[in-house]
Amino acid sequence: MTANFENSNKNATWWVVMGVSGCGKSSLGQALGQALGLPLIEGDDFHPAANIEKMHQGIPLTDADRAGWLVALGQALASHAGGAVLTCSALKQAYRDTLRAAVPGLRFVFMQISPQEALRRVEARKDTHFFSSSLVDSQFATLQDPSGEAGVIAVPATEPIAELVRLVRARAPVASA
Repeated sequence: MTANFENSNKNATWWVVMGVSGCGKSSLGQALGQALGLPLIEGDDFHPAANIEKMHQGIPLTDADRAGWLVALGQALASHAGGAVLTCSALKQAYRDTLRAAVPGLRFVFMQISPQEALRRVEARKDTHFFSSSLVDSQFATLQDPSGEAGVIAVPATEPIAELVRLVRARAPVASA
């Protein structure tokens, strides 16, 4: 996939807002995209129907379930020559590496949250989101903490969204729209 990616815009940046379900990826992704003048790619929109049904039933996704989804997300990121913000759990380093292969120099914002707070948030949205709260524990079991990986900024998910955007911009200054 990397062979097809050409960054002709040296000021462009690509971001993945990542973390377990309920951490606030969509809220931060939208705000960060607006602040940076970048389009938002909502990772959940790329799940095949079979994945959504599994998660709705409380069945954790396997690496095989995620493989095609991650490739599609990488292609979506690479298709935005001016940069973009993607929301994606990106729980394992291998998943993050798949995305990095699609867009060299990709940056990640890791939203850190406690299992208790993630569960509270997922339960609060049970009527409006397909993700079952019974899967929160499996997300934490799968999560490989990306702190220390190149291009990763860790932020506390319980801070106000405006503060998180400020933190990201302060830790990795980028041109804004």
